[in-house]
Parts: sequence; C-alpha cells; structure tokens
Amino acid sequence: MSLGEFDLIRDYFARAQDAPGVALGIGDDCALLEIPPSEQLAVSVDTLVADVHFPADAEPSLIAERALCVSLSDLAAMGAQPRWITLCLTLPDFDKDWLAAFSAGLFSRTKACGCSLVGGDTTRGPLAISVQVMGTVPVGEALQRNGAQVGDGIYVSGPLGDGAAALALLSGQLETTPSESAYLHERYFQPAPCFGWGHALRGIASAAIDVSDGLVQDLGHICSSSGVAGLIYLENLPFSAAVNRLENTARYQAALAGGDDYQLCFTVPAARQSALDALGMTAFRIGDVVSGSGVRCQLNGADYPISKTGYQHFG
Repeated sequence: MSLGEFDLIRDYFARAQDAPGVALGIGDDCALLEIPPSEQLAVSVDTLVADVHFPADAEPSLIAERALCVSLSDLAAMGAQPRWITLCLTLPDFDKDWLAAFSAGLFSRTKACGCSLVGGDTTRGPLAISVQVMGTVPVGEALQRNGAQVGDGIYVSGPLGDGAAALALLSGQLETTPSESAYLHERYFQPAPCFGWGHALRGIASAAIDVSDGLVQDLGHICSSSGVAGLIYLENLPFSAAVNRLENTARYQAALAGGDDYQLCFTVPAARQSALDALGMTAFRIGDVVSGSGVRCQLNGADYPISKTGYQHFG
C-alpha cells in the first residue's frame, strides 16, 4: 500500500507545536505565526537540486542538514534570529528509510538552530528540496548590503575555499589527510550559519552578505548596492589546512569564486573598528572599500586578474 502525501507529512514531519510564536503549525492550510511588535520578519528561500547542489546518493540526514544550513545562512547575513521554516520536498518515489533519515537530520538541525518546521508541501518528481526560512530582527537593525562606504575595511568571518575543496574531494580530485577530509565533509554538508557573527555585527557592520556563490561575486553585490568598489588583498585571505594543500592559483580561485563557504563578508567603518575589536571574535581583514565599481584583487601590491567571479545559477 502506497503512502499518501498527508500520511507522509504526519509520519515524518509533523511535530508537536510548542515553539515560541507558533499559534498554529502543521495540519491546516496555513501556519499562524506571532511576531513581536518591536521586530521585523526576515524571509528567504533556497532550492537545492540533486546532483547540482548536493550528491543524490549522499546520506539523507546530511542532505537535510545541508539544505537547511545553506538557507539559514541568509538569516545570519541579515543579523536575524531564526524562528521558523517551511519545507517543499520533491521525491522520485517513497522510500521509508530515506525519509526517516532525512527527517532525523532536519529536526536535529532545527533543534540546534532554535527554529521550527511549520509547514510545507510534498510532491513526486526528480529529487529537489526547497527550504523557506523565517527569522526576526529588531526594527532598524537588520544588516543590509547597501551601507558600505569608501574607507571601510572588508572582512570575512572565517576561512575561504573550503566549499570548492570539499567538492574536489567528493569528486575524487583532491587527496587529503583523514582529519582534513572529515573537516571538508563537515564544511560541505553541515556549514554552520554564522548567527553569532550576524547578531554581534548589528550596529557595527555597514554592510554584510554570506559567501555562497564566491567571494568576488558576493562582495560585488555589496559594492553594487552601495555604489562603491572593493579591493581584495589575496595575501590576507584566510585558509584552512586542507585548502592550503592547493597550489597558489587553485587556492585563490577556490576562495574567490568557489562558493559554498557560508562565511560572512562584511564591511566596517574605521570609526567602529574598536567596537569590532571589543567583540573578542576573530575576523580577517581582507581588503578595503574604495571608490569606483566592481571588485578587483591585488597580490603583494600587484594587480591580480580574476578569471571567474563565482557560481552562476544559469551559466
């Protein structure tokens, strides 16, 4: 006997709704959510397609964690607190074991991030996962892309190039030590959204974005929105031990255009540098906001050509 859509939702995704702000969760036409009057709702959605954004044969629990983490990263980039998610799941067929593992991974990560599944949809077709994330942020405090000014420093919250190196590892194009392989595997399937950074940077950063499609491309969005240019100093880029195994050109390319790092890239005015230092968190200054447009790179004072700017969804 085949499992119907509503049975699937009931058996694998319905949970008791006692989370803050959930007046009505899964089981009706809509969820009813309560937002504090002093906060704004931040909403984003991402779709991941099998064998495009994740290996179709990967462990289902890890697929779920990856799908949720990359979506939640957008909330971190805005300085928002995660609250609720909805899930649209397209499945080629019903697989009890796959669904059990997928839902276990999903709820493990929602619990860790403090958010609740409040609705969604399921349908039949090629494997694809759409996660809509919702969070709240105090009115007027959201981090945006359009506030960078000439003279601001450009920072990242952690090492770059891990996403590209992880893909090379998964495709058999990179050899590493067991510990480095485990590190890259975790960075790819369980990229922790930078909520600590996002919350701490409210009132300090002039602009912010998460590095999902490549540093050059994502920093370019800040520059375009702010009407400025970005200058990256390649010698200042932070790398993990695994990425440092790559030769220089490949290492820089992984950081600049590889994507899937989910670190925050942000700009800070000189007047707020002391406030950034007082956070006691390690940020890496990788460049400066300058006049003009676009993003350019230098290596030890010499211009460095950029051959590829980042991931293209319709390239």
